[in-house]
Amino acid sequence: MTAAPSVGDHVGDFALPGGVGVGACFERRDFTLCQQRGSVLILAFYRGADSSVCAQQMCSYSSSPDLFTDSGARVWGISPESVDSSARFALKHGLRVPLLSDPGRHVARSFGVETPGAQPRRAVFVIAPDGTLVWKYLALSESSFPPPAVLARHLARVQRT
Repeated sequence: MTAAPSVGDHVGDFALPGGVGVGACFERRDFTLCQQRGSVLILAFYRGADSSVCAQQMCSYSSSPDLFTDSGARVWGISPESVDSSARFALKHGLRVPLLSDPGRHVARSFGVETPGAQPRRAVFVIAPDGTLVWKYLALSESSFPPPAVLARHLARVQRT
């Protein structure tokens, strides 16, 4: 397994297909990290669409938009699921954060969260507007994830730097 980038490292570019729930539709497009430069980006790696913990995590991030948008941050969920599976997941739960598909696990591998023979490790990375990793969370338990309030505290630190 590749090591996760360290805080202070520049995060390399990537592009993944995905989409975002808008009303009763899932708008599909490609998402590219370099297009987010200038904004804070939160990458939330989750194991798969529609598991109970993944639903709790992504619903909590989607239902707390003011915590993120007030700081100019965006949240992207990334899983090995197909775009079709992500679309069903987003529409079922009313998710309004982009869900990206990494079926080859290339991005998961580059962030050190790929687990051979199993689903990727649950993890969250906060990337500063200049592309520097400023905080990361690697789950020790598959039932844990940082709640929105924890992410908000780290976003406040990014804004002060």
